[in-house]
Amino acid sequence: MRVRAMCAAIGAGCLLVSVVFAAGAAGAAEPGARFVQDRFAIGFWVDPPADDKMDARYAEIAEAHFTFVLGGFGGGGAEGIQRQLDLCAKYGLMAVVDSHGVEPDQLPDGPACWGYRVKDEPNATDFPALRERVDAIRAARPGKLAYINLFPDYANEKQLGTASYDEHVARFCAEVGTGVLSMDHYPLFKPGADGRGGYCANLDVMRKYALQEGIPFWNFFNSMPFGSQTDPTEAQLRWQIYTSIAYGAKGVLYFCYYTPGGGEFPKGGAIITRDDRRTRHWYEARRINEQIANLGPTLMQLTSTGVYRVEPGDDPAEALKGTPIRNLSKADYDPDFDYLVGAFTHADGRRAVLFNNYHFAYSAWPTVEFDTPLEQIVEVDKWTGTEIPLLDDSPAMEGVQISLDAGEGRLFLFPAP
Repeated sequence: MRVRAMCAAIGAGCLLVSVVFAAGAAGAAEPGARFVQDRFAIGFWVDPPADDKMDARYAEIAEAHFTFVLGGFGGGGAEGIQRQLDLCAKYGLMAVVDSHGVEPDQLPDGPACWGYRVKDEPNATDFPALRERVDAIRAARPGKLAYINLFPDYANEKQLGTASYDEHVARFCAEVGTGVLSMDHYPLFKPGADGRGGYCANLDVMRKYALQEGIPFWNFFNSMPFGSQTDPTEAQLRWQIYTSIAYGAKGVLYFCYYTPGGGEFPKGGAIITRDDRRTRHWYEARRINEQIANLGPTLMQLTSTGVYRVEPGDDPAEALKGTPIRNLSKADYDPDFDYLVGAFTHADGRRAVLFNNYHFAYSAWPTVEFDTPLEQIVEVDKWTGTEIPLLDDSPAMEGVQISLDAGEGRLFLFPAP
């Protein structure tokens, strides 16, 4: 599926969104105030049990560079939720805790509490009741998030309660009005069943309404085998995460962290097993999350202005019109062009590009022509979070080469136009 969401016409209000995201939650929240996200969200579905190993479990979450915990599965009741908040504070994490069965004025609070999990995958008929719940939480706990996650775009009309997915998301924004737009979508990575185009299309809907509403969007992606889903490689994890960021996501969530029980997950294989072993996905997540957390402060300053796809056979100069990338070239023996480019405006007026390798099976080495002198371009270093000069990865070759691992993205900043 070809997905090319060209430059959006963004009003002044939307251009301020990244500034608001970056401002954090300093100061006392106004009564009824909306949630303000103060860091890039790296989270997951299924928190570990609230038991005598809880401290070690949360140290392990922080060690893997997650930035927040979504609660509701580990159990423990009110006492367990308070321990969750205390441990998140101890290890520098934020928490969105379970709110089911708790009156808004009885919900826990504290510096590590981002908000409260309200509902997963609601039908449109649920929207009026959800609006009442969101308003009540906002009144009782101003500035906290009433978190609701939406269906993916492959849900059917009966699940959605609307004739189309776009209508479902539009109505949710208009009728519920929470502080973050979120959905889950698990693309297939199979020969003859490539679900990546559908993933991008779903992200494009999130991007559209997040910009319209002036709120961040998050999304779940797949990190384990279940049902018809294959177990993703590290490159496929990278592809899902960097693709989300190219569309402007301010949060990515792994499905799942602690391995769920039940017949849908006979293989196991989440980030942590049910007998507390780290799978290969823990080590993969730690590597990827460290880089995303380092990019996070800059990502929180960015507002999406367009998403561009360069597919095999495309003219890259034509496909990338409107971005700081003028053209791409390659050696004859290199694979066909296959890239995704997210374009952004930084809060300080600079332009930004997240340049993604759309391949998840092999690396890419495009020769890139920019519209800006090289000495004026910087890259955000994924290992330090600092801005460093753009370096040519193949100085012995003509032009500037940018190396990209399979599924990887790199973030570049350019002077204001």
